[in-house]
Amino acid sequence: MIAGSTGGSVVTGTTGPTLKTQIGVEMKAAMKAGDKVRVGALRMLLAAIKTKEVEGAAARELSDDEVRQVAAKEVKKRSESIEAFDGAGRTELAERERAEREVLSPFAPPPVDESALDALVDEAVAATGATSVREMGRVMGAVMSKAKVLGQVDGNLVQAKVRARLGG
Repeated sequence: MIAGSTGGSVVTGTTGPTLKTQIGVEMKAAMKAGDKVRVGALRMLLAAIKTKEVEGAAARELSDDEVRQVAAKEVKKRSESIEAFDGAGRTELAERERAEREVLSPFAPPPVDESALDALVDEAVAATGATSVREMGRVMGAVMSKAKVLGQVDGNLVQAKVRARLGG
């Protein structure tokens, strides 16, 4: 008898639904509840995930960590839009972006805490032996690669910390 031929499911080794599946379930719940902002934000996130999946030579399903990275990019886009809309006096558009950012934030990696970021910068400066701002690129690369593992980090904040640490 072939496994799964009786109509039952075949165990795939996964423990629960994927993050992408959870996003889809939440979108359907938001549709039923009539929450247009939530539906729109989740729909855009799913579209960004799908776009990332079909990128490159071979289409494949993203891992949960890759889905979190896509969500982090979407959160960053909303933050940049909020700054632009606030600067232009378009408060209604900024508020919509804030609402979407709140919907997407739980799917992004958690932000790296300030003290952990300071420790990463110090560690990277020591590891690279950097002594001046001219060597900032090497330090930035080391910090950003480790910071991505820990969670979401703002590159501008890292740059400011590295520059301050290297005396620039």
